[in-house]
Amino acid sequence: MRTQTKNLTKERLLDQGVNLLMEQGYHGTGLQDILKTVGVPKGSFYNYFASKEEFGADVIQHYIEPFIRQLERHLGNPQLSGAQALDAYLKELIEESQRRQYKGGCLLGNLMGEIGDTSDACRKALRDALHRYRDKIKEAIARGQQEQSFRTDVSAGELADCLVNAWQGALLRMKVELSVAPLEQCRKMLLEGYFRG
Repeated sequence: MRTQTKNLTKERLLDQGVNLLMEQGYHGTGLQDILKTVGVPKGSFYNYFASKEEFGADVIQHYIEPFIRQLERHLGNPQLSGAQALDAYLKELIEESQRRQYKGGCLLGNLMGEIGDTSDACRKALRDALHRYRDKIKEAIARGQQEQSFRTDVSAGELADCLVNAWQGALLRMKVELSVAPLEQCRKMLLEGYFRG
């Protein structure tokens, strides 16, 4: 029972960490902010995380999980080809961004700009999360290549890297433009253009 409660509290700390780091950034978020919203005493934080840096690294891994599961759900739909699954996934992300009124963008992109080269633990967590995410996208692209929906003269890994890189830039632009147009353009130009060959 105690382990279950501890895991639940840790989960709530990570959820709140995602929210606060999205809103305030890594440096703008104090441990007190996180603990207060979850109702955990200050001294108890170190029962869950060795440091704020370790907490940040765990938040990064926690953040990427739902995106991987979301894409897996589309890939698991037997009625969709690999290309259709990837397209449906990106369209869903665009709708979510519009619902959130363009706020937040991507925690990974935000943190890459803020602490990507100042914290080894967070840089490694960012790299690992990006690679896991890229590999899931690569899986969709490879399926699209096998189904002859996507070009095969460029590897699935290179196409996945291209999509991740372009999408991160489009998310930053979305926040400035207050519009999902950069995301729409990225999806259309890659999935309906460059990826088709």
